[in-house]
Amino acid sequence: MELLYKYHQQYLHNNQGWYRRAEMDAIPWEEQLVGIKGAKGIGKTTLMLQKIEEDFGKSTKALYISMDNMAVQGYTITQIAEYHRNIGGTHLFIDEIHKHQEWSRDLKSVYDLYSDLHLVFSGSSMLQIYKGQADLSRRAVMHTMQGLSLREYIYWETDENFSKYSLQDILKNHIDIAVEISNKVKILPLFNEYLKAGYYPFYRKNKKTFNLKVQNVINNTLEVDMPFVLGTNVQNISKIKRLLHMLATEVPYQPNIAKLSQNLDLNKATLNGYIHYLEEAGLVNLLNPAGRGYSILTKPEKIYLNNSNLAYSIDEMGINKGSLRELFFFNQLYHKHAVNSSSYGDFLVDEKYIFEIGGSNKSYKQIANMVNSYVVIDDVISGVKNKIPLWLFGFLY
Repeated sequence: MELLYKYHQQYLHNNQGWYRRAEMDAIPWEEQLVGIKGAKGIGKTTLMLQKIEEDFGKSTKALYISMDNMAVQGYTITQIAEYHRNIGGTHLFIDEIHKHQEWSRDLKSVYDLYSDLHLVFSGSSMLQIYKGQADLSRRAVMHTMQGLSLREYIYWETDENFSKYSLQDILKNHIDIAVEISNKVKILPLFNEYLKAGYYPFYRKNKKTFNLKVQNVINNTLEVDMPFVLGTNVQNISKIKRLLHMLATEVPYQPNIAKLSQNLDLNKATLNGYIHYLEEAGLVNLLNPAGRGYSILTKPEKIYLNNSNLAYSIDEMGINKGSLRELFFFNQLYHKHAVNSSSYGDFLVDEKYIFEIGGSNKSYKQIANMVNSYVVIDDVISGVKNKIPLWLFGFLY
């Protein structure tokens, strides 16, 4: 197993994650079993390697392994953990754990056998710790990662490290905040660049090939992760890709499941399952009415691509601007706030705030008589009263 430590050093040497995301401090690293999950390409591997470099340097107390490395295929996680602990190791970092068939059983065994060994594992956002051969829900502390926010992207591009703002801060003080930010950076060009290529951290490596890499993220998620983790039928992958193309090019999509299942040649139950799997995979976001219970049979009010980079990579020429605005707003809020459909505006947030999304000439008329209602407008640097610039919601995390 000495070869695993050589690969460990090589992974650290090749890691190019110079930017330390604030998300690093949100993870309870002190726990015995920590899981990090998220969509492919958003930086889980980089985060783990940065943590190792920060806390352990070249020490052999920590070992990083990736389950898609052929060198680990001859061993179980339990065998690797035992060996690492026996030579003085205290922390084992396991990447791409969903590619190991017996991952949940092995993690449970190591957790129960070696209370002095800390385990950190990462995997697909579809990873479910209560499924598989062992239920880890009472053992593992899970953290879900997101891609870069607009605020983080601006720091990467300009070195301007702006503060995060709460939703309440933005609603109350959006004029002052917008002035402060726009005085330091050219916010609208940066915002438009972010929409095209800024959510996935790997954009920095080569912007010319970014769209191809995002397409690879989509293809790997559909063709490898979904069949491996969820057992989806590979023969239906082309139909799922057609669905994603529809989401990239049409107005905010309100699904007619009967018609859609006929167009895609899928039965309703299978189609509903795929739609929810795509949400778990981090490729789409589903907008549901407030108060409705979530299940795989629930029909969403609208379906959006998860982030704007997906839309540009699937079909840049066919993008619907209105859909792009709404999916950006949804994407930046959904992981910290409850986002639902509204009978009056486009979104109901935290069952309290109503938001209508539109261009710079968007009227307030539709929600004028509603309490806690706001118009979110695109293509403007600053707002007025209850009209707030769209880009400002990219500073929530």
